[in-house]
Amino acid sequence: MLKYVGGVDMSFSKEDSSVACACLVVLELPSLCVVHQDLSLLRLNVPYVPGFLAFREAPVLLQLLKKMRDDQNPFYPQVLMVDGNGILHPRGFGLACHIGVLAHLPTIGVGKNLHHVDGLNQSEIRRSLQLKENENEQVINLVGNSGFTWGVGFRPTRSSLKPIYLSVGHRISLDSAVKIVNMTCKYRVPEPIRQADIRSRAYLQKHQLRLLKDLEPLGMAD
Repeated sequence: MLKYVGGVDMSFSKEDSSVACACLVVLELPSLCVVHQDLSLLRLNVPYVPGFLAFREAPVLLQLLKKMRDDQNPFYPQVLMVDGNGILHPRGFGLACHIGVLAHLPTIGVGKNLHHVDGLNQSEIRRSLQLKENENEQVINLVGNSGFTWGVGFRPTRSSLKPIYLSVGHRISLDSAVKIVNMTCKYRVPEPIRQADIRSRAYLQKHQLRLLKDLEPLGMAD
């Protein structure tokens, strides 16, 4: 039975984009109470390159998961939501895939913006949600020109015109991913990622005045 769902996200300093705070939270179902959180303030030495987010963010997020596993924490997540894409990615292997494979953990990619792959277009997806025949639809399949289903556009409320984009990361079906996200949505973004975002932003704001020289750079994992 699914009881613990995790979420990971990173926030970045406005003063120095290499200074970041990574956050892992775990929520208990069905209450959606946060039962675990861990944060890491660090300096990244890998620049952001569109389409290569995993090379920048995966190492520190994997460290948070490893720490939790090594501590034999009883709240270790059974599935993890990642603020980033799974197979809905130009190379078919986004941040959620990287983390899932390396952590041996079921993962769900949750994107706020759509990668334009295989003919998919964010504006067209949003327009389709406004059509009368789709006004009661919560999920729209993202089928590319090739006929492949890359993921879904998902809106937690039928009145929302800004969907999030869900895709398989690792060891989970698309149907299961949609069900789990639906179980954890209070707002547009599912609660595990929303809580990780809120907490990482707050921690960064509180601690970012720490001398930058005290932050060690982190790049790719060995």
